[in-house]
Amino acid sequence: MNQMIEERYDTRCNISSFSDQNRERLLDIAKDRTYPEGSHLFWEGDTADKLFFLRSGRVKVTKSTDEGKELILYMYQAGDLIGQMDPFHSTKHSYTAEVIEEGEVGVIEQRDLEVLICQHCDFSIDFMKWMGIHHRLTQTKFRDLMMYGKPGALCSTLIRLSNTFGEEQEDGSILINKKITHTDLSNMIGATRESVNRMLSDLRKKGVLEYDNGMIVVKEIDHLRDVCHCEMCPKSVCRI
Repeated sequence: MNQMIEERYDTRCNISSFSDQNRERLLDIAKDRTYPEGSHLFWEGDTADKLFFLRSGRVKVTKSTDEGKELILYMYQAGDLIGQMDPFHSTKHSYTAEVIEEGEVGVIEQRDLEVLICQHCDFSIDFMKWMGIHHRLTQTKFRDLMMYGKPGALCSTLIRLSNTFGEEQEDGSILINKKITHTDLSNMIGATRESVNRMLSDLRKKGVLEYDNGMIVVKEIDHLRDVCHCEMCPKSVCRI
């Protein structure tokens, strides 16, 4: 079962839109760097002139409000391509990328990427596919946050966490194999920690989820899908 979960994750990595040849072309121009925990790939307002391929470690992407509250937009792990780059245009990052687990990162400069796009038409098509998947991921997240209230947003987030970090157990339940705090969940859906505590407590009483050594175990994922009116998006989109 664990092997099945690993194979399922491989299809979700957001670099999977590239063919093997184009993936090698992309990684050949990446300059490897080590980023310690607590460092930043970029800050909101920085010039968006690089992409980052995460070889190992984890990164969270956040947006800050005027009141200083943090909203977690994405959580990336090994195999993911991170960044906000429009080739041939100069733009600014609209969010911050913080390293939450030390990792090796391949830094891809915009000028090198533009050369690949100009030289290889098949690479440019794959790059557009990657951008399309990323845009759809953003759109579906905002749909879930806005259309079905905080309970729907929480249930959608739990499904995405299950798809991203889930390990299927013998009884059919799904262990989210990362410790996600109630504060993290509140920052993911734009709610208070108290309201998240209350909603999680209600789900536990209904037998939808439980905890194992501080990690969430989803017992009834169909219940979560019903609450958030799940549209059964592909795994490349339904991820955290």
